[in-house]
Amino acid sequence: MSQALQMFNTVGADQFSRMVCEIAPYFSTITPTLVDIRPQRAEARIPFRKEITNHLGCVHAIALCNAAELVGGIMTDVSLPAGTRWIPSGMTVAYLAKAKTDLTAISDGSAIDWSVPGDKVVPVEIFDTTGKKVFTAQITMNVKSLDS
Repeated sequence: MSQALQMFNTVGADQFSRMVCEIAPYFSTITPTLVDIRPQRAEARIPFRKEITNHLGCVHAIALCNAAELVGGIMTDVSLPAGTRWIPSGMTVAYLAKAKTDLTAISDGSAIDWSVPGDKVVPVEIFDTTGKKVFTAQITMNVKSLDS
């Protein structure tokens, strides 16, 4: 079991989310709560706040990208076999609708073969409170053996 998953299971969603934001402070700008973490899946809630809106009154592009990188990275981390490491090397995004409510960001890695090192394309979807998909991302994660 990964250290991140062990910590999530030990301290709970709220404390774990605060810890992630201390380690990577840029995530704190979106005040996320990681609500579900397990191999091949991560989910976070992002509250709608004026501080993350643009001139149109909707969640700004970089806040959505931060949410995507958070769940995509956590999901990757808890899905990898022991003896491997990862780093994001690219991200393609699509803004599908204005995000004007609290959001749920989900990364589902169930279709990814985690057993072999190399580039893995990690999908992320973000939904508003009505269930409307407002954003998608495909994050390329470079996975390597710790020996590399």
